[in-house]
Amino acid sequence: MSVPTLSLSEWQQRLGADPVRGLSPGEAARRLAQDGPNALPEKKANPVLKFLSYFWGPIPWMIEVAIVLSALVGHWADFGIILVLLVINAVVGFWEEFQAGNAIAALKAKLALKAKVKRGGQWLDVPTRELVPGDLVRIRLGDIVPADAVVLTNDPIEVDQSALTGESLPVTHGQGESLYSGSILRQGECDALVSATGLKTYLGKTAELVADAKSASHFQKAVLKIGDYLIVCALVLVAAILVAALWRGDPLLTTLQFALVLTVAAVPVAMPTVLSVTMAVGARLLARKEAIVSRLSSIEELAGMDTLCSDKTGTLTQNKLSLGEPLCLAGTTPEELVLAGALASRAEDRDPIDLAVLAGVKDEKSLAAHQVLHFQSFDPVRKRTEAQVEDPDGREYWVTKGAPQVIAALAADAAARAEIDRQVAALAARGTRALVVARADAPGAWRLLGILPLSDPPRPDSKDTIAAAEAMGVGVKMVTGDQLAIARQIAGELGMGTDILDAGTLAFGDAAQTRATLKEIEGADGFAQVFPEHKYRIVAALQQGGHIVGMTGDGVNDAPALKKADCGIAVSNATDAARAAAAIVLLTPGLSVIVTAIQEARRIFQRMNAYAIYRIAETIRVLLFMTLSILAFNFYPVTAVMIVLLALLNDGAILSIAYDNAKFSDRPEAWDMRRVLGVATVLGVVGVIESFALFYVADRYLHMSRDLIQTLIYLKLSIAGHVTVFVARTRGPFWSERPSNLLLGAVIATQLLATFIAVYGLFMTPLGWKWAGLVWGYVLVWLFIEDQAKLLAYRMLAKGRN
Repeated sequence: MSVPTLSLSEWQQRLGADPVRGLSPGEAARRLAQDGPNALPEKKANPVLKFLSYFWGPIPWMIEVAIVLSALVGHWADFGIILVLLVINAVVGFWEEFQAGNAIAALKAKLALKAKVKRGGQWLDVPTRELVPGDLVRIRLGDIVPADAVVLTNDPIEVDQSALTGESLPVTHGQGESLYSGSILRQGECDALVSATGLKTYLGKTAELVADAKSASHFQKAVLKIGDYLIVCALVLVAAILVAALWRGDPLLTTLQFALVLTVAAVPVAMPTVLSVTMAVGARLLARKEAIVSRLSSIEELAGMDTLCSDKTGTLTQNKLSLGEPLCLAGTTPEELVLAGALASRAEDRDPIDLAVLAGVKDEKSLAAHQVLHFQSFDPVRKRTEAQVEDPDGREYWVTKGAPQVIAALAADAAARAEIDRQVAALAARGTRALVVARADAPGAWRLLGILPLSDPPRPDSKDTIAAAEAMGVGVKMVTGDQLAIARQIAGELGMGTDILDAGTLAFGDAAQTRATLKEIEGADGFAQVFPEHKYRIVAALQQGGHIVGMTGDGVNDAPALKKADCGIAVSNATDAARAAAAIVLLTPGLSVIVTAIQEARRIFQRMNAYAIYRIAETIRVLLFMTLSILAFNFYPVTAVMIVLLALLNDGAILSIAYDNAKFSDRPEAWDMRRVLGVATVLGVVGVIESFALFYVADRYLHMSRDLIQTLIYLKLSIAGHVTVFVARTRGPFWSERPSNLLLGAVIATQLLATFIAVYGLFMTPLGWKWAGLVWGYVLVWLFIEDQAKLLAYRMLAKGRN
């Protein structure tokens, strides 16, 4: 990449920037109005073309051919009715998708990135879309560079530009060099001047990094397979009807029209809409509980998740570090030790460790009297902070604080290093974190001052939450960069077990070695001294072992593992890069939201499972009954218009299953197609028997006309179809779980409408209230028979597995 090379002064003059105070709020507002938002324009579908797309595709084509055939044979009533129903179906589908799209857009708006900007001399958190050229921004470790910018600070930084250039290694940048929107800061931090925004950036990729994944989940694929199965069944049975009609010499166009409409009724038209609405409802519920879903399919993966690798700090613990009694080496007072640690901290970075150390300073005047000339922030490679300081007398010296092994290695005093190691081990055994501080009066001449003990107690809800997750069949494994002793201490307090492995001992080599490592990983309660590559390998090994894995993370280096996991979860206060890689972003700390998400995902699974059973059973009962009636009795038990009415009323009301009450399973969910197809087939066959029994009684004993029988059968198929929903939605008796008011109301409303249509003969022979009452009573009696058949099917299928 190359851009015009300018000096810092030339950049400042060109941008009209103030590198000390930043732009004034008024000037920033003027530039925003002039240059527009710092965002790439989204490609939005034309709503008219989107609406017209509902008339294009295999299912609409079938309906449209049926409309044409109705016109050719002069069935104008059928023509008008089917045309109106086609339009209504398109309007309903378009509206539901439009609403779901709005809901997801609103949820994603909560994930909008923010930048730290200096305006009018104050550092502010400003949405990245409001940045303007000339803004002074601070970019920290893990941040996505919010716009094209020029580095102001002297310290070199490392930037991941792979999203822009494909470069696999980070690139080093220094003062005066350009950063590009969408790249990620991998090491260090810097202040920078925004040089270009929005469409004027070299390669704006911020939006792309948080874009939704387009791949279908396991859950969606399973549901679509059910749809394919139903379509194949429909085509086979319709083909049998066509062959029989042609052999008997029935009118070809009328038969073809009927066959097409019957196929339309059997095809799961509502399945994609039911799926998207159910997911959107779940996403909105989770958003209210402070979990933002960036990929809807991740809700589905949660239903089957059996292993959760959880970060410790801030997730299992409070991430509210408190400073204990300083442990000083000879020649150092507690006040000197805490002051040195505070000078190697920076409050504006809001780092929990820095804030805990600064909170321990008792003499704030002494701290204010020292001037920090240069500060080098913490990064995962160096594992320490460092500051160049000038004391009140004008003398310069250096202070550093960080990981014990890193700071100890800087000093030459072996005795001091040994004492540090001894005290750190003693603290670790008590679950206390150690921060070592050193001072140098000349460059590189480091002298160890002592240890600042820091404790991060478990969150009050963590123990109960972990127990709840494990009761649901989800094993929780701690993953932390802390030392082994600290990890064991916290894990023991949380009741997780203390079989914690040092991640550095995990070996990944040949197949035999990997299998042995997988057994270690599966048996472990957690992992300590974890580096980012360890997280990725742990997730990959568990997935190879057949586990559905969730992973929490917060840092830029967690991004690979978050993407690799079946469900990556960015915890609260995660970096932009971690949020971009994750499927779910938590806005509040702790694991309790994750457990709530798992429960909701399993409820969604139960709703979809019930819908699948219902839809397969309906296809079998309608198509098989129609086919056998035509083949055996040469009688069309319902008309083409009746079939379309059945499809419209039943599919329209079934959308309410997205809001149904459902109990979550205490085990991870997985599609059991044998059980789904088995139960659905039993319900379908019982429904066919139910329909033929009514047909036989109406024909042989009640001596009804064939036209009246068609109306009778239509009403029976309509009512019995929705009654099947209540049978399919429970594993136990249908009354064991109360349906939601919305589902119950939708079913009652549609079936009352179907009853009025049949009673008063709209598009069919009037049935009258007496026979309509008979149908209602007949269906309700069969409800109990269907339910017993379902329970028997579940028992038989369970025995078959043993």
